[in-house]
Amino acid sequence: MKSIFQEKAKVLNNTRIGLSYGRIALLCSRNYLAAKPGQFVMVHPDNGTDPLLRRPFSIHRLITLKHDAACIEILYKIVGKGTRQMVKLSPGDRIDILGPLGNGFAISDRLQRVYIAGGGIGAAPLLFLASALRSMKNGPVECTLFLGGRSKSDLLCMNEFVDTGIKLHVSTDDGTAGEKGFLTNPLEAAIQENCPDMIYACGPMGMLACVAGIAEKYETSCQVSIETVMACGMGACLGCAVKEKTSDAQYLHACLDGPVFDACCLSLQSGGREL
Repeated sequence: MKSIFQEKAKVLNNTRIGLSYGRIALLCSRNYLAAKPGQFVMVHPDNGTDPLLRRPFSIHRLITLKHDAACIEILYKIVGKGTRQMVKLSPGDRIDILGPLGNGFAISDRLQRVYIAGGGIGAAPLLFLASALRSMKNGPVECTLFLGGRSKSDLLCMNEFVDTGIKLHVSTDDGTAGEKGFLTNPLEAAIQENCPDMIYACGPMGMLACVAGIAEKYETSCQVSIETVMACGMGACLGCAVKEKTSDAQYLHACLDGPVFDACCLSLQSGGREL
């Protein structure tokens, strides 16, 4: 059984990214040094009871500090009461976190070519993943990120991704940056030219369904990280159910079985809920 820890993490910095996003760095115990790309934390942004429930956030980046301490970063979109409270946090404040939770991306040193697809806030767990892939001694020879958003303001962490050494292809729905259109178009074109050993993806459910369909079409392995509402993060509430592809009656749960799944296991068209 995985170890889960609850603690009051100290805010190191909290940066606003445009009008709709933010990035917060938290000083955590050494327990987070074992966190894997794709895992998440449940956060309560206030010491009171409003909001009542915690919010799930992917671990955006893991930084090892002196004295075996860890810093985790969370990339968040400002959409409701909980995230509006997070924006107000300042260095030195404390925030209650529970984690690391869930199953992350499966990474093999046998991978030679990897494509990563991230849409909007779906970029959140992918920087941690890209850093892990690029730091592997026998990591992929070719690693390309297809980053997309509705507009230029929704393209997140481009400089940070470039700093990892990953190749970057940018798309926006409205053409305000990069190629105009969905990221799945250049992704499929790249697969047609050079099929990868693995596709990793995180983003809106519609995007994930399209990526999974492309992976199935070209018989390529694909792992997807599901964005879904969670109340507990530990399997008690059963509120984050996603439908299995092989059965109309069988469900998996994003907090325990995921949030990262093999795409071939899920009915992405009808299962899950987009945040």
